[in-house]
Amino acid sequence: MSGGLDWPGLMRAGLRGLGLRPEQFWALTPAELALMLGVEAGPPAMTRERLAELAARYPDRRPGSPGE
Repeated sequence: MSGGLDWPGLMRAGLRGLGLRPEQFWALTPAELALMLGVEAGPPAMTRERLAELAARYPDRRPGSPGE
């Protein structure tokens, strides 16, 4: 399976693992189910501002190095 949600795995986790009834499972959003399963949210997406901050903090070349 490429891309998308692993519905069989999510259903096993919700119905068997959490003991939810089907109507309870289908009433949840994926975010609510993830919270109930203890799945931590990943880091936020990289923004241009954050990339610029990291590039300034960790430049490819050090000041005074060849090529500057």
